[in-house]
Amino acid sequence: QVQLVESGGGLVQAGGSLRLSCAVSESFFSIRAMGWYRQAPGKQRELVAVISNGGSTNYADSVKGRFTISRDNAKKMVYLQMNSLKPEDTALYYCNAGISASLRMVGEYSWGQGTQVTVSS
Repeated sequence: QVQLVESGGGLVQAGGSLRLSCAVSESFFSIRAMGWYRQAPGKQRELVAVISNGGSTNYADSVKGRFTISRDNAKKMVYLQMNSLKPEDTALYYCNAGISASLRMVGEYSWGQGTQVTVSS
């Protein structure tokens, strides 16, 4: 069973920053694409950032220019640096793995608990 553990969320004012972390137990982590998803109350889960095993990235228009996804294969960690946060970014954030680092990537593993990001106006 692959374990995904997200951390780093919190409460921040609009314009502030947070850095989320995702620890992955997958043995073949280094060859997987990884992504960050978020789900706000009443909304469907949304893929906001993806990174390939080679480091190529893609972002949803809603976060492009503000968020940066990165990975550390040695530590089996994925990060999401979030700057210029907006109230619309408020959501539960999850990480997951997939085959292709595109915005159509479907998470293949069981979801972790996620980490809550709340942005106040």
